[in-house]
Amino acid sequence: MKKLTYPTILSVILLITSCKTEKNKPEGQEENTVQQTQEEWIPLFDGKTTKGWRAYNGDELPPGWIVKNGELTFDTELGKEQDYTGGTDIIYGAEEFDNFELYLEWKLPKGGNSGIFYHLKEGYDSPPEVAPEYQLIDDENYASIHDLTAYNLSLGYTDKPEELKPLQQTGSDYAMHAADPNGKILNPVGTWNTTRIIFTPNQVEHWLNGKKVVSFVPWDDAWYEKKNSDKWKNSEDYGKYKTGFIGLQDHSSPIWFRNIKIKKL
Repeated sequence: MKKLTYPTILSVILLITSCKTEKNKPEGQEENTVQQTQEEWIPLFDGKTTKGWRAYNGDELPPGWIVKNGELTFDTELGKEQDYTGGTDIIYGAEEFDNFELYLEWKLPKGGNSGIFYHLKEGYDSPPEVAPEYQLIDDENYASIHDLTAYNLSLGYTDKPEELKPLQQTGSDYAMHAADPNGKILNPVGTWNTTRIIFTPNQVEHWLNGKKVVSFVPWDDAWYEKKNSDKWKNSEDYGKYKTGFIGLQDHSSPIWFRNIKIKKL
């Protein structure tokens, strides 16, 4: 008979103890743990109604924003302005958030443009002047359909002003932190992409289709240097708020969103 060593005896004891623990576990305990993890997420869109959503600076949802096929959609033609006196950007107006992880799925048409805002406060002419924006755009085709020359020249971009600049491309913290092109995955127009935005006072991360493309520290010296040296240098309140609404941008472009949810951190 083979002599059992101390490590072998210890392993047998641990195995028996583990089996007893599993056997004595209350029925449904594992399922409850999974359920608790899922319940950390707060759904911002139920796939059926526009409950919780309204116009930025408004009480109702602007024309064009509808639910179709389980998706929150801005139903318009590319480049067509809506016949509406107010703005058509929208917010989830039921609650403001400070530190969070936001997840959603989206798709754009060829030449499409939109964005996701956070820490958005009302009372301004438009969301971009106050809220950071996770850029959504057709990187490949946008500049061939829309003339960017005058806009880029107004920002001082004199080198190939007709091109979409890195700070303007998908996944970027718009006009602040460019998305890292290394390993960036942007699915073709008309197909779904996934976005995650993680915000804490120590770190902000933008994720696109499972890849981290932006990372920065909010409100540090480098952040203020960027803010004061480019597009937002004359926007006194840009990015200063530490809590606010989640917003979605109309940029005269069809846009589709689904599976919108948030987790407080």
